[in-house]
Parts: sequence; structure tokens; C-alpha cells
Amino acid sequence: MTETHSTGVRGDSGPEVARLVASRVLDVPDFPKPGVKFKDLMPLFADGDVFREVIDGIVTYHGRDSFDAVVGIEARGFVIAAAIAYATGVGVVPVRKAGKLPRPAYSVSYDLEYGEATLEVHQDAFTAGHRVLVVDDVLATGGTAEATLDLVERAGGTVAGFTVLLELAFLKGRERLAPRPVHALLTV
Repeated sequence: MTETHSTGVRGDSGPEVARLVASRVLDVPDFPKPGVKFKDLMPLFADGDVFREVIDGIVTYHGRDSFDAVVGIEARGFVIAAAIAYATGVGVVPVRKAGKLPRPAYSVSYDLEYGEATLEVHQDAFTAGHRVLVVDDVLATGGTAEATLDLVERAGGTVAGFTVLLELAFLKGRERLAPRPVHALLTV
């Protein structure tokens, strides 16, 4: 494993926050398959001081009163969403893989590079007009993010924002989500 190069970094919250995130990302070669360089954010989650700064930065960027709930996308998005919800005193809603939710749920299927996936959210997760901040760890091609944003709206929520810790710009996920705004702490 090698540390992601942290000089000349950029992100939507400025270079200082981008450098902070970059300093805790490890590159893992050939995972989950040969030729793929996996960006491991677990060192960021494990460093309490850095994790707190990242969460505080997200809250500051969006504003404490700009959302009524936080949606976390399975699975690392759950960690981020729970911390933001706790810091702001709002609820947290998981968007899960198919078959994981116990009550009636909306679902959406979407294409992946290697197949298809389905995400779900409880049908009663939001009240009409509920302002929802959606968070995840990484934005790659944008398929998972697009499906989640659509689910939130289908369930009656209003997307108040979308934030990721790391955006892989070369995969053009931000373009796929346009005109919805994307907030990435680190863009590589």
C-alpha cells in the first residue's frame, strides 16, 4: 500500500481539506481485481481527529440547518451519515442493497461495469419535502449516486445536497449527476 500523493490536491472545500483527506487515503493495488487501484479510506475513519475535522467540514459546507435527514449509501456511507446526523441532531436513513430492509421499500436497479445492482429505501423514510443530505465515501461512475438520489426523490424527499469524501474525476460521475451539485472533499 502507498499513500495517495497529497501535494497539489483539490476539492470543493479547498486545498486544506483536500490535503487532509488525501493524507489518510491509501492506494491498494490490484483490489478487488488485477489492474484496479483501490482507494482505501479506512485510515481516515480510524483517525478520530481527522474524521471529526472531515465531518465538521461537511456540516460547515452545507450548513447545520440546510437538511432534515442524512442518507448514507451502503456501506461506508453509513459511517459518514451517522456522524453527520449525530453532529447536527437530525435522523439518518440507510440506502441498502436489495433485500436488507424489513419494511416496504422503493427499489431501483442500475447498471454497473460488471453487472447490475439494486438499492432500496423504506417507503416511509421521508415526509413530503424532507430536505435530505446524501453522503457516500467515493464517487466513481455515478451510477450508485444517481440511483440513490432518484430513490430519495421517489420516497418524497428533496435532495438538499450530495457529498463524497473522494471523487475519481476520470470516471466522470459528476457529469452523470449534472445538473445536481456534487460536493467532493478530495478530487483525484
